[in-house]
Amino acid sequence: MSSPLLWRCRDRALDLSVRTAVMGIVNVTPDSFSDGGRWLDPAAAIARCRELAAEGADLIDLGAESTRPGAVAVSADEQVRRLEPVLRALAAEPARLPDGAGTALVSVDTRSAAVARRALELGAHVINDVSALDDPAMGAVVAASGAGLVLMHMRGTPETMQTRTAYADVVAEVAAELRERVARASAAGVADDRIVLDPGIGFAKAAEQSLELLARTAELVALGFPLLVGASRKSFLSRLLGGLPADQRLEGSLAAATLAVVEGARIVRVHDVAATVRAVRVAEAVREARPARGPSLPA
Repeated sequence: MSSPLLWRCRDRALDLSVRTAVMGIVNVTPDSFSDGGRWLDPAAAIARCRELAAEGADLIDLGAESTRPGAVAVSADEQVRRLEPVLRALAAEPARLPDGAGTALVSVDTRSAAVARRALELGAHVINDVSALDDPAMGAVVAASGAGLVLMHMRGTPETMQTRTAYADVVAEVAAELRERVARASAAGVADDRIVLDPGIGFAKAAEQSLELLARTAELVALGFPLLVGASRKSFLSRLLGGLPADQRLEGSLAAATLAVVEGARIVRVHDVAATVRAVRVAEAVREARPARGPSLPA
């Protein structure tokens, strides 16, 4: 049996026991919450993908549909139109990591099986599904390709999710709902070593619930799959930082990523790659330096 920290993504694999992976965000959208419109032009998006890889992004996550609270769905055809030139460019010339360390894997952030199918035809390695297989065809599409799959916790849709934040115990309920989505993926033929889980910070979560998920990351790690945490620039940070706009939340984003890694997260999804790579290297060193059984005090 392979290690639960070896994430297989088509013909590639990330050994997450050796190093925490950093996933860099590139939104080819006009309306994403942090950088809407900045990378909509294909040439700008391609250049940004190469820049993030050069900063150390192990994966580039391309999104062609905003999933911010209140966002309206984008058709599969329009998502493909936005993604295709970028995916073609990255297939022809992969984005290179620094110091000859290989090339970044390409992830596509979509809820649509039709978009996923086309992205995989164009060489994507990972499908990052914020709906965790709400599209009934998604599991089979991913299984047939052998791609990596991120199952993120969300209730409802981006348009409705912030009306669905009632939890008796947010961590226990997120864990239970993720287990159900893993079962759905398994039934569709997706192998366990292709699956990564994401608790969905900010998706159908109030700010306090996002903080609780971060504080109890270790309980989600115990589900037995690599855990991805995406807290970068999200609105709960603004509430803690005096209302700062998205592009001024770097320090808060770094703190959230560091805490998640110390508690066992193996992938962080971020906008600010270079700074996060440096912070994560320290965080994972602290995690590995922890004694197996918690600290003990002298008698």
